[in-house]
Amino acid sequence: MTRFLRNIYWSLGLLLVLAIAVVAGGYFWARSSLPDYGGKVAVAGLADTVEVLRDGDGLVTIRAESDLDAYRALGFVHAQDRLWQMDMTRRTGAGRLSEVIGSATLRVDRVMRTLGLYRVAEANLAALSAPVRESFEAYSEGVNAFLTQRSGPLPPEFLLLRYEPEPWTPVDSLVWGRLMALQLSGNWRTELLRARLAKTLSPEELQVLWPPYPRNAPITGVENQDQASLPPEDLPQSLLKDSLASLPWSLAPKDASNAWALSGALTASGKPILANDPHLGLEAPGVWYLARIETPGLTLSGATAPGVPFHLVGHNGAIAWGLTTTHSDTQDLFIEEVSPEDSGRYRTPEGWAAFETRSETIAVKDEEPVELMIRHSRHGPVISDGGNPSIPNLGEGRVLALAWPALREDDLTAQALYHLNRAQDWVQFEDALRDFHSPQQNIFFADVNGNIGFIAPGRAPIRKNGDGRRPVPGWDGAYDWTGFIPFDELPRSLNPRPGRIANGNNKIVPEAYPYLITADWPDPYRAQRLAQVLTGLDRAKLDDMQAMQHDIVSLGLKALLPHLTAIEPVTEDERKILELLAAWDHRMDRDRPEPLIAYGWIYALNARILADDLGADFPYFQKASPRLLLSVLTDHPGWCDDRGTAEVEDCATQISAALVDALTDLEQVHGSDVADWRWGDAHRAAFPHPVFSRVPLYETLFGFTLETNGGDDTVNRAGTSFSRDPERRFADRHGPGFRGIYDLADLEASQFIIATGQSGHPLSAHYGDLAKRWRDGHYVALTGKNEIRHRLLLVPEGTGG
Repeated sequence: MTRFLRNIYWSLGLLLVLAIAVVAGGYFWARSSLPDYGGKVAVAGLADTVEVLRDGDGLVTIRAESDLDAYRALGFVHAQDRLWQMDMTRRTGAGRLSEVIGSATLRVDRVMRTLGLYRVAEANLAALSAPVRESFEAYSEGVNAFLTQRSGPLPPEFLLLRYEPEPWTPVDSLVWGRLMALQLSGNWRTELLRARLAKTLSPEELQVLWPPYPRNAPITGVENQDQASLPPEDLPQSLLKDSLASLPWSLAPKDASNAWALSGALTASGKPILANDPHLGLEAPGVWYLARIETPGLTLSGATAPGVPFHLVGHNGAIAWGLTTTHSDTQDLFIEEVSPEDSGRYRTPEGWAAFETRSETIAVKDEEPVELMIRHSRHGPVISDGGNPSIPNLGEGRVLALAWPALREDDLTAQALYHLNRAQDWVQFEDALRDFHSPQQNIFFADVNGNIGFIAPGRAPIRKNGDGRRPVPGWDGAYDWTGFIPFDELPRSLNPRPGRIANGNNKIVPEAYPYLITADWPDPYRAQRLAQVLTGLDRAKLDDMQAMQHDIVSLGLKALLPHLTAIEPVTEDERKILELLAAWDHRMDRDRPEPLIAYGWIYALNARILADDLGADFPYFQKASPRLLLSVLTDHPGWCDDRGTAEVEDCATQISAALVDALTDLEQVHGSDVADWRWGDAHRAAFPHPVFSRVPLYETLFGFTLETNGGDDTVNRAGTSFSRDPERRFADRHGPGFRGIYDLADLEASQFIIATGQSGHPLSAHYGDLAKRWRDGHYVALTGKNEIRHRLLLVPEGTGG
């Protein structure tokens, strides 16, 4: 028996050793896919040797003798660090995810094929000038040089999904811009949601859900007039529901960014300071990649996007620029009437016309391909049926077509970026942005000559009628677009008299502006906080801008909480909670309990006030929206009554009940002692990987999360999930993935940070090495003078590698 047990133990030990050896072997094999940052590599197309330098953070400086060689080198280093991310981006835009992932991504592929983003990018390439096309071609040559010259295996995602990347093309780069336009254009979903709610809510009730922009809130720039709202349109509920769910979180609109500029009269250096932090969903790898390019005619420092050759934000030694989302309404849904005799025809003002059609085949891994028939009306692609004319919605005789400038074949936004990178003053900056077509953005400017300003370039539609809030009839032409706001009449400001200009996605035009930008503007709280702090600054320095980017005061909660804490406490515990909140400074500090209590209370109050009125659509409004709750509590208290009960509840009753709900939920997750509650325990920024986050043990071994400060309306934006899962209810999922600060007195002292790291490889030291510094308010430099850890020489093919 003893020998038997000994043999068993020996066998188990041997299996354990073998298992460890297999795991270790797999680990070291996977590490062999990390790129070599040193040595010499021959690259086809290079005219001269290019030097690629990396510092201890993986920050890249490229020194080349020509701009085209610099773009080749940037393509090479992007591929070294972010190849799989680049491949997933182009596959997403082309609607080709399912051929490597399977049927789980069919919904995304259907949307992409229906919109035709990749086909649009192909047309955009043909419209570009020769120098811009040559830049994209050079960048593609650099990516493909890495694919052909690499040694060792591909990044582990390719191994897991069992495929290899195809050669890179300029269209693969251009489709990135179409995807970004999709993320930064949100009206499509809002129109559908409003149309659904109009079936059960009155126009007055809808106005409560989208409160008007406050009259005393900050406005960035020049002049707007209200236009009449459209009466409800009788749309099939099934059609609306299917369309509304068509975009996943990763591609859904994201709605925040900050930018501001101070003139030299307000700064310690006597020159302008510009600060910018665009906000997108948090993920690993992140959207941004820091790089510096030096050529005889061009010096650029700032944030690039893997897959794209141009700098999106940064400085060029003469000007600095940053951007925020305008939130203009550039998407309209048109209801097309389909012929009862022929589903291939639809009604127009001139009579029945044939849909433009094309067939698409989506390859699906391990399954049969899926065939689509995509239709276009004169307004745009039909989106309501996923491109399949045989589904039951057509029995209603109506479909939805999307009009959106980002789908135009003559879009030259990439060309605008090319010239923006080279602009030396306001005149050249403004001229470059004439080609900036989509998505409309607020682009902020400062130059070494002391000028500050902003322009909101982009194609913003002019409508015959309507305000863009709801789907409109397409058959009679009454709501057609007549053109776009002329570039010279778009909102802009140069050297405003106060010496400062700021935007937190707030309104950019006053009522007198002659065109409609949008009928619905985001909450003004971040803009109000920017104005509050910047107005009080004297002789501002870079340190002040850092503090501003990390400001965590919530003016939304400051406005809302007095209405909540005015209730009479029922228990001693409630009295202590109310006193705690009343004394709070409204800082969303991760070490404090007050932010957790406040958001828990809002979560519960939303459910008590809104759920009975909104039904299945309530989840779209389960979020931190102080402006909406203030609208109800101060102007529309009838919403406080629960339709499902015989008694009539007032707002005070619901506020008290919601506090009980909130404290009960928080105690279940965080314990009974309020002194132990911390916002950071619930408010953690996760950086999910699109594939590996679904692999067992990945999060334990390679994933990372961070406790974070801030909330939905703080300048240091930390968009909160409001999940139904109590354990993940207040996760931080959206924020400033990039921060940049530029002192025009010394642009080499500019400061940058990104949320994760330069590498997209989970085994790289640079996968998430910047995350804590990003969270804690630290920055890095892109001067070309950082301590060099790695030096790579890219040499023309035929000169040795």
